[in-house]
Amino acid sequence: MKLIFRQTKFNRYSVVALLSAVVSKLDFVEVHIAKKIEDVLTLPSDSFVAYSFMSFDLRQVQEEVKILKSKGYTLLAGGPHATARAEDCLKMGFDHVFVGDGEANLIEFLNGERKPIFDGLSKRVDLNDYPPFCVEQSQFIPIEISRGCPFNCAYCETSLIAGKVVRHRSVEQIVHYCRLGLRKHKYVARFITPNAFGYGSKDGVTPNVEAIESLLFNLRRIGMREIYFGTFPSDVRPDSVNDEVVGMIKRYVNNRSVTIGAQSGSDRILRILRRGHSKEDVLNAVEVLLRHGFTPHVDFIFGFPFETRDDQHETMQFIEKLVQLGCRIHAHSFLPLPGTELEKAGCARLPVWLKRSLSRLASEGKLDGYWQKQEQMSHELFSEA
Repeated sequence: MKLIFRQTKFNRYSVVALLSAVVSKLDFVEVHIAKKIEDVLTLPSDSFVAYSFMSFDLRQVQEEVKILKSKGYTLLAGGPHATARAEDCLKMGFDHVFVGDGEANLIEFLNGERKPIFDGLSKRVDLNDYPPFCVEQSQFIPIEISRGCPFNCAYCETSLIAGKVVRHRSVEQIVHYCRLGLRKHKYVARFITPNAFGYGSKDGVTPNVEAIESLLFNLRRIGMREIYFGTFPSDVRPDSVNDEVVGMIKRYVNNRSVTIGAQSGSDRILRILRRGHSKEDVLNAVEVLLRHGFTPHVDFIFGFPFETRDDQHETMQFIEKLVQLGCRIHAHSFLPLPGTELEKAGCARLPVWLKRSLSRLASEGKLDGYWQKQEQMSHELFSEA
């Protein structure tokens, strides 16, 4: 039995996680990674081809599905778009669709179960049941230490895909696999989590300082040379930042910046988004991080269709204040993602004066991000909805 994962520049983390699950549980499955469709076509047409994709990859996926279906491959769909649009994926030509958590259902499929849609929304997995990366094939990614988010922000797919109940991978398992990684000369630890400072907590927000310190201490103890926590590829909720947790991580981590998810400088917008924090919480988090010698890297989303000019000015004034304090800004444009509350709200609309303000900050080295490309993607997503 051959299983081919179609890997793109956007889905490597999910592909390696699923690859790890299959390799750890099923020794009769021959697994391949295809970085382009031509790689798939070199393998037999009785193979299974698995796609995990986001909505902005839809056009490319549609084109490849047509080609592969004409050759007789059996096609599997998972990831954010499949979770939000399962029936549409079947109509597109996929034979089987996996929504929500994919590990257990993919194992079930490969063991012979055949259903059009596999439910990983009501049947959630325990992260400790599956490896965080695939040592056997030297496929390494940042370790997913938590999955799930209780906030269900109006623009975000995380709660839909991963659920509202936060699940944590144990310190023991993380350390075990990092030991295996060290044998392969993987000396840098990074993490995937909706909220780094929520690791080990019951609500995903209130820092469990003891759990976080146990994780970081034990990684240093086994010889991990570099640890990056609260920064790429994850961030931190502003209402999870306090002196105790920041003072503790400073003793262990190599990063001297921490990424904070603010998303807006307007409390009105934050309430609409159901962020669960205020602008004041962001400012408090920034002040704590600065006090401990970290540079806050603050995320903002621009172009919500319901933003007023007053909201936009309030956000830019807040950003100017943060920049003066020593923050860097990471800018995004709103994406109307399928399955979210705001999927039909409209596409991102950034007025000319706002674009000029963002470009000025970028030219001064105070702002980065792909907000310009995302504004175009936003229009494409909304036109396809």
